Parts: sequence; structure tokens; C-alpha cells
Amino acid sequence: DTFGKGLPFETEDELRKRGTSKTPDVLLKCPVGIRIPTVARCPLSSHNEIPPEESDDDEWKVVCWIDSKAVFGDVETHNVEVFPQAESYVHRFGPGLILYWFGHAPRDQLLNGHGDISVAAWDLTMKIMLPTGEIL
Repeated sequence: DTFGKGLPFETEDELRKRGTSKTPDVLLKCPVGIRIPTVARCPLSSHNEIPPEESDDDEWKVVCWIDSKAVFGDVETHNVEVFPQAESYVHRFGPGLILYWFGHAPRDQLLNGHGDISVAAWDLTMKIMLPTGEIL
């Protein structure tokens, strides 16, 4: 279950069985809002720019899919390899989220497809808003 929150989704394998050629790791059955920190932080790191709790500057983003990357999201890797792949998901499924396991470069240096591609570091405390407005 996505983030341990019980959200219904289809996996990459399930999407491939349906004949979808380009697949994110997770396609959510319905869009959700995800609270994205505006300043990169990692709750497991002692080198945070700000504490891991929420900031008033965090923003809610609509997300239809999630793709995780087991790398640090440096500018070149993101803009040259990850972004074109993610952009194809936006065209097929709508806005989405790239989760970098080991953090990422400053967001203002990472392409975002006019706001349709959100970038976040792996954070198990991430807040999710259901279409009903309920926050998990």
C-alpha cells in the first residue's frame, strides 16, 4: 500500500500487463494531494536545512503517479534522464511525483514540466490529501 496509507494503486507490473508501454512505479487509482516541502529536508539526516516537521511554505501538489529513484537527484541526471521519462508519464497520466531516495539538488535547478512534475526526497512522514479533503 502506498506510503503505508492504504491508497489504491496499480503497480508497474500491472500496468505492463494491461499493455502500457511507459510506466511509473505507481499509478494512483485517483489523484491525491501531496504536501511537498519547498526546502529540501530529510527526516533521517542531521544535516537538514530546516527541521523535518511541516513548514508554512510547503505546498500541496496534485499527484496521479509516483516514480521512485534509488539515486541522488543531481541536476544532470534529473534534467537529462529522469525528466524526459517523467514528462511522458505526465502526457499519459497527469501530474506526478519523483521521489529521490537520497535527496536531490535544489528544485529551482530541476526541470518540472511547468509544475506538473513534483520532486521530493524520500520521506515516510509525507502528508497526503484524499479527494474528500481528508489528510492522511
